[in-house]
Amino acid sequence: MPTFLKKSLQWAQAFKTFIYLNPNEIPYSHEPFLHVLAVGEKRQISSENSNKTEGKTSFDKLYNFWNSQSQIKNPYIFGYFNYDLKNELENLSSNNLDNLGFPEFYFFEPKYLLFFDTKGNLLIDKTKQENNFENEILSQLIIEIEEIKLESKLIYNSKLKPKINCRFTEEEYLQTVEIIKNHIIEGDVYELNLCIEFFIKKLELNPLEAYQELCKISKMPFSSFLKITVNGNEKYALCASPERFLKKTGTKLISQPIKGTVRRGKTEAEDEENKNYLRTSEKERAENMMIVDLVRNDLARSSEIGSTHVSEMFGIYTFQQVHQMISTVEATLHKDKNWSEAIKNAFPMGSMTGAPKIKATELIEKYEKTKRGLYSGSIGYISPDGNFDFNVVIRTLFYDVLSKYASFQVGGAITFDSDPKSEWEECLLKAKAIRSLFE
Repeated sequence: MPTFLKKSLQWAQAFKTFIYLNPNEIPYSHEPFLHVLAVGEKRQISSENSNKTEGKTSFDKLYNFWNSQSQIKNPYIFGYFNYDLKNELENLSSNNLDNLGFPEFYFFEPKYLLFFDTKGNLLIDKTKQENNFENEILSQLIIEIEEIKLESKLIYNSKLKPKINCRFTEEEYLQTVEIIKNHIIEGDVYELNLCIEFFIKKLELNPLEAYQELCKISKMPFSSFLKITVNGNEKYALCASPERFLKKTGTKLISQPIKGTVRRGKTEAEDEENKNYLRTSEKERAENMMIVDLVRNDLARSSEIGSTHVSEMFGIYTFQQVHQMISTVEATLHKDKNWSEAIKNAFPMGSMTGAPKIKATELIEKYEKTKRGLYSGSIGYISPDGNFDFNVVIRTLFYDVLSKYASFQVGGAITFDSDPKSEWEECLLKAKAIRSLFE
């Protein structure tokens, strides 16, 4: 990471709000995340302060926020959608344990926008253009950041290794998988994404150091680093996501759901063997296909008739820790729909629920022990021209500064063919990168 980028992230820490979107130099189909740091708030909207307008969802309110009240017509806005916004869209609820308290949605128009190239070098021309910065303001900001002295801190302030706890014992998890398989046999669902929480209490975390280390051990194309402040309490999300939820470019909508995971091999031969297993596994392909069908239906709700199609099926993508099976669904946004309707009609993402979506979310609430909150929600941005890109918030460490509570969740798709023990091992594999920060 270039020195100026490191200093920029350290500078951003002094603000109450920032979002850093980081593609980690990873080439990706339809491009990875925009590389940008959005800092400070000109104005913001969240579930904490938005009007409870009758008949209006948070997605509608966000569109109105983007479309009005700014010095810049239709500015860049950055933020997230919490998984529990599902309750606005269907007759659902979320009553499980929540020790993090992230608002259900949070977006802001930033005071400062710094764009970087794929290598992490500041894009001065683009910064001037997109921000309407005066030359003097931009020059002064660069000087201010360059004068920062980089601090080197430990990831956590403790001589003892933090204790990582899990809401499920292995036995409880195995039993729950069997119960879900019975629901599948009964025809209630075809597939269900079951998640479990790992957590650390009384953790003195240094979020920036932890995020930078996470990027070293788990480089991902939809990584993000977020800080918000709610009622004076700072909350962080350190995200190493490999998955895109939804992107809009012009009238094109792109969703790239992940279903199918296998560990990297210890040797080149073993690595190829694992990739081939993933590529040919009937179980993994069936999981992927079910979610692709769900995503096609979700996108069709906002799209021109006949435009929804699968442009890549069962693609195998390789990352530092794992190989993933990823498919790509594309569609053309209907001329009578705006960008917020496209997001609303696809939310929450099918890869994190199961199929059929509504029944799966009901059973998720019944059998999981922790409220998902921002986990399996989505972080991203909307641009001035109404384009957007949002990830799936997985492989993410959440941290509440006041309570010193840290949490991360992992999960996997349960189908009729699922082996409970293998599903447990897959959860541990997905938790490996974040656990390694502390173990």
